[in-house]
Amino acid sequence: MNNVMKSFFIALLIAFVGAPLSLARAQEERVPTPDQIKAVSEAAIAAFDTPGIAIGIVQGGKVYFVGGFGQRDRQADKPVDGDTLFRIASTTKAFTSAALAVLVDEGTVRWDDRVIDYLPGFRMSDPWVTREFTIRDLLTHRSGLGRGAGDLMLWPEPSGFSRDEIIFNLRHLQSVTSFRSRYAYDNLLYIVAGEVVARASGTSYENFVQTRILDPLGMGCFAGQIEKKNLRNVAIPYGLIEDKIQPIPRNKISGAITASQPAGGLVCNARGMATWMLTQLGGGKGPDGTRIFSKKQRNEMWKSQTILRVSALERKLDNTHFKTYALGWRKDDVHGYEVISHTGTLSGMQAYVTLVPELDNLGIVVLNNGSNYGARNAVTQSLLGAFMGQPKRDWVAFYHERQLAAAKRNQARKKAEGWQGSGTVLRPLDDYKGLYKDPWFGKVDIAKTKKGLRFLAHKSVNLKGWLEPFDQNTFIVRWDNRGFGADAYARFETDFKGNIAGLTMRLVDEGADFSFDFQDLNFTRIYD
Repeated sequence: MNNVMKSFFIALLIAFVGAPLSLARAQEERVPTPDQIKAVSEAAIAAFDTPGIAIGIVQGGKVYFVGGFGQRDRQADKPVDGDTLFRIASTTKAFTSAALAVLVDEGTVRWDDRVIDYLPGFRMSDPWVTREFTIRDLLTHRSGLGRGAGDLMLWPEPSGFSRDEIIFNLRHLQSVTSFRSRYAYDNLLYIVAGEVVARASGTSYENFVQTRILDPLGMGCFAGQIEKKNLRNVAIPYGLIEDKIQPIPRNKISGAITASQPAGGLVCNARGMATWMLTQLGGGKGPDGTRIFSKKQRNEMWKSQTILRVSALERKLDNTHFKTYALGWRKDDVHGYEVISHTGTLSGMQAYVTLVPELDNLGIVVLNNGSNYGARNAVTQSLLGAFMGQPKRDWVAFYHERQLAAAKRNQARKKAEGWQGSGTVLRPLDDYKGLYKDPWFGKVDIAKTKKGLRFLAHKSVNLKGWLEPFDQNTFIVRWDNRGFGADAYARFETDFKGNIAGLTMRLVDEGADFSFDFQDLNFTRIYD
């Protein structure tokens, strides 16, 4: 062999041997180190009024990282760790979907069974929609109802509505689009889905999820009641209330069962959620080999059902081309990778679960005990971008600057609208007092006191506040609980004789939590 040929084969050998080493090195560079995870978490805590963050990362069928940063309890200066319990809010929806998947595997239910075959009392406002409504429809946000319709029966907690009452009251909620034509996020239909699980299985939703999913996987998480001995390491929810970070007691982890459980009530930690992600990425089989549901049903839960809009920002930041809702999961493409994800939001508790099967079964969960979405988004985007090999970007600064700009635009909009109100109303306050009733929300008292008018809801006991005169026959309800961030206009309607006959409402701040769906209320005055 001449020298030229020797050189060629040596170069070829170096190329073949070196390629795997270079690939491995490049892959290592994509994996964020524990120090990098800590740095972005602490930056998010500082920027977004969030006391603490817990993170779980899995890849290649193994747990890569589980840990916590910041405080679970600011007053007692107690730290967050991988076992700190959080309310996981709407990431619960994937567990409700999985509970139904277990029943589908057993042959007890089918995804396209009609809801009324399991819950004969289920009714939507349209009889045809009622007859056609399937279990699949319960999970896909395409019912025709408006965004967050009826959520005031769930939140603010504690709610006085039972699940039976919530299901009965669905018939009073009016559709805003045709059935299955458009996406509008809802929570009430997941309550219905939970009751389908209960009816089909012969046990409660909470017991089914606990005994058929959480306990077999050894997750250390809870679907229902929690004994006091298991409440030693829990995150306290916090929010920025009147420019100060304060606890939000109504959303604390108390160990009690709430009506909202199937839509957003599960309690878990980063370690348990890591096991959950491994199970999802493993096609329904847990890391210890325990089979919870079949790969076929896992694929069904991940299958696109409802088309979502892709924003210009998502196209710019993530090169996203499609976005859909599946069964308890969202689905889109990010820089060429298929991503399965879901967020969870309660005042004082937030979650973000992200699965990327094409990146060696990558899974990321971020849990925090603050109310600013910037924390979970910035951390998730930072970690996801690192694993995807994207150019490094300061996502904490990006979301912080974006929120500041949004706040300025909101202030400018309010100033431009110029609807300041006179601060007075047309009639004596006695004219407005009385008992008012809405078909689905029930009764409220408008009571006259020495200090003015009070709004007192009969069922939702936390909804009480003072009516501040605004203009004409309109007041602003200033809720006693300032943590709601959801003060509302209350406009009194008159009949043809000029008497006060009813009451409608809407949010003062259009950017407030959509679950305060005051716009869906239409009160009739029963008596004064």
